[in-house]
Amino acid sequence: MSAITEPAELAAESGRERQREWRPPTYWPFVVPALIVVVAVIVFPWLFTIWMSVHEWKVGAPTTFVGFSNYLRMPSDQRFVEAVGHTLYYTILSVILPLILGTFAAVVFHAKFPMRGFLRGLFIMPMMATPVAIALVWTMMFHPQLGVLNYLLSLVDIQKQLWVFHPATVIPSLVLVETWQWTPLVMLIVLGGLAAIPSEPYESAMIDGASIWQVFRYITLPLITPFLFIAAMIRMIDAVKSFDIIFAITQGGPGSASETINLYLYSTAFIYYDVGYASAIAIVFFVLIVMLAAIMIYMRQRMQWNEIAGGA
Repeated sequence: MSAITEPAELAAESGRERQREWRPPTYWPFVVPALIVVVAVIVFPWLFTIWMSVHEWKVGAPTTFVGFSNYLRMPSDQRFVEAVGHTLYYTILSVILPLILGTFAAVVFHAKFPMRGFLRGLFIMPMMATPVAIALVWTMMFHPQLGVLNYLLSLVDIQKQLWVFHPATVIPSLVLVETWQWTPLVMLIVLGGLAAIPSEPYESAMIDGASIWQVFRYITLPLITPFLFIAAMIRMIDAVKSFDIIFAITQGGPGSASETINLYLYSTAFIYYDVGYASAIAIVFFVLIVMLAAIMIYMRQRMQWNEIAGGA
């Protein structure tokens, strides 16, 4: 009797499994709208940009397929090569200076002193301002004759500077604005790291008679290094694609001394109307950002491995 019922039970189970397999999923009504938005907003624009990058497409002229000619044109484009150099120079300074100053500010504000909360709030106010407003204020401050910066230099008998009006000083001047605005971000990230450090290592260092520099060098800095990597990654991605402040203050000038990849991309697409070449620049620019982010992530993972190996 059991030999007869077992095939029947197996057949019933297989029938239930088939019904379960063909049952329409209940989550599709929620997934489909999100999928449509992702395809329309992210996937399609990038596919269309790739398609444009392999065509010679100028506004008012017919579209012609040129393959990789737009990409092969970049190494011989002197203005593009200079824009890459300006971008790297601007990015390196815009990462290093906020890291140093933000770490110093975090150590200062981590200590307990009167009105610490109020001063913290005052210090992060530059992050809240809009980039265009910041650019307009700093443009007036950079003025060679009427700017407050040259007035302050004259008080200490330092020669007046041309700031953003000279090719040699325009990028450092723009980095000054970037550092002023985004040093508070680094400070907040590092403050989170300092708050997570236990007090026992500091108590042991005080008992051993370590100096302030030794405490920072051998205790604080190694423990906040992961947070510094996070801050560096955020600042690098933000600085390498910076556009609004540079465009509002210099428009890439004087000449093309402060023209980054982003500004050259804008000029190529919306001033010279060379949409195909601008699309190729956008693809290369995106790949550059991804490569820089991947390098930072790899370094962060290697650092974690070294920390685990050292602890073992």
